[in-house]
Formats: sequence, C-alpha cells, structure tokens
Amino acid sequence: MKHQIASACLLLAGSGMVHAQPSNLQRDHDSIVAMKGEYVVDFAFDETVLLKPGYERAPAVRSGGNEVVIVVEDSPTRVVLQHLLVDPKSGHVTKHWRQDWVYEAPHRFEFSADQTWQVRTIPAAVNAGAWTQCVYEVSDAPRYCGTGTWAYDNGVATWTSDLSWRPLPRREYTRRSDYNALAVVNRHTLTPSGWTHEQFNTKILRNADGSQQEIAREFGFNDYTRTTEVDFKPAYDYWTATAGFWAKVRQRWDGFLGQAPGVHLKTKLDGMAMIIPLFTQAQDLQDGKKVKDAQIDAVFKQWVEKAPAEAAR
Repeated sequence: MKHQIASACLLLAGSGMVHAQPSNLQRDHDSIVAMKGEYVVDFAFDETVLLKPGYERAPAVRSGGNEVVIVVEDSPTRVVLQHLLVDPKSGHVTKHWRQDWVYEAPHRFEFSADQTWQVRTIPAAVNAGAWTQCVYEVSDAPRYCGTGTWAYDNGVATWTSDLSWRPLPRREYTRRSDYNALAVVNRHTLTPSGWTHEQFNTKILRNADGSQQEIAREFGFNDYTRTTEVDFKPAYDYWTATAGFWAKVRQRWDGFLGQAPGVHLKTKLDGMAMIIPLFTQAQDLQDGKKVKDAQIDAVFKQWVEKAPAEAAR
C-alpha cells in the first residue's frame, strides 16, 4: 500500500497539482456547487501499466450520456449533488450516482472487504482544510470516499483526493473476476466548458490472508460538457416527484454510515436486489401512488446490516 501512495503522490506532484494552500471555505464551496448543471458526458477508461506477469491489456471502454447534476443539499460546509441520466429519444430518466462533499468531515466510510464498508476516523493531518467527497451508487449504497484540498494554481480550480479503496465499478464486475478492489486517486477540475473527473486507478486482487497482487493501472477520464441541446425536463419532473422518497432512503443509509462500524450488504455485487424495489417504489410515486415508510424499511431489513466491528488498527 505504501508504494501505491508514493506512486500516486509522484504522479500528481509531476502534474503540479500537489500544493499545500490555505483553505478558502467559500471559494471551495462555490467550486463544488459549480458542478451543477446540464451536461453531455463522455466516459473513457484505458488500462495503462500492466503489472501481473502474462496479463494482457483489456480493451478500452468508451461510453457517454446526457446528465443533469442537481443540488440536493447546500450549506457552507456540506453540499450534496445528485446526478440524473436522461435518454433524449424516450425521455427515460435513470437516477445515477451521487456525490456528497463535507468540509473537515470527522469520519468517512472505506471499502474494506466484499460488500463491506467500515466507518473510520479521518486523520487530522489529512483533514485540515480538506473536503471529503463520498460517492454513492444509484440505490444510494456506498461506493467510496476521498479526502483532499482544493487548489487554484494559475486560476484553475482542482480538487485532488488521497488514495482510497473502492469496489469494482459496474462496468467491470459483470465480466471480471481477476481482481476485487481498486486503489484510487480522484481529481475534479472546473473547466471553461464544465468540469472533468480524472481517476488514477490500480486494479488489485486482495487475498483473504492479507496479501495482494496488483493487476494493472488504469486512467479514467469523465468529461462533463455543458449543453443547451438536451431537454432535461423529464429529469426535473422525476426529481420533483421522488426527492422526498430518496431523502428517506438517504436517511436510512445514514443510520449505518453515520458512525462506526459501518455497513455490510447482503446483496450480490450487482446490488439489483435493492435497486429494483427502490426504483419501483420511486416509479410508483411518480405514477401518483403512495409508498409507505414500512416498504422502504422492508428493503433495508432484508439486505442491509451493520458491518462487523473492527479490531484495533
């Protein structure tokens, strides 16, 4: 793990992005909120350095979509951004990922084992003047967190995370079994046309005995370009109808992720056992039906439990 951190730091230092600067809370906050808006998004993932003997580089992955980013919560030290995908032909809306930003957060969840996220204290040395970004999947289940400061070198607003663990992305776990975790540094940058999300990923097989084998490194580049050519009204209508429901879902997740030990999911890796009933309930609300709190509770009771307590670290 130490050499992964060193490699990531060298990479970012070489790009000129690692600089200790005093925090400007309002400026940081405004940089985060600036990611809201309507975008055409391009997703690109390329394996770069091959680390396992005999391993062959996987094909590059390219995809895209039309995505609106909505501000769900906004305070000086906390911002929640919800992403919604829209199919321009059918108008179909898909609730996509969510990113929460907290200034000098006392703790965060960390991917520790298959379907398990432990809530851990963020070291003061990492946290001073820093924002923690936590990312959630479509059901608001946890994915990963990272902590870092915003920098404004040469007038460019950029946030760079520390190194953290995350599970396999959806694009991989349906077709890959040769690794089971990613060690990741994330970087968000505001651009004249929108913003970008860079991912410096190392694909790793973590074994039960604590040993691990690095498979390959990967660079991910997600480019959010502002657009006025897409009708996002279906997304806004969806969120108007379902925002209260998803707030209740987030509240239930917070009951597990707001303090140690964390959460363990009893679903398969694809998470569909939770995604399908929650999306169905949201659709019912949009169709004018009622959804009782007990229906949400039933999904969580069946598939979510506390993570096992950790031994002293």
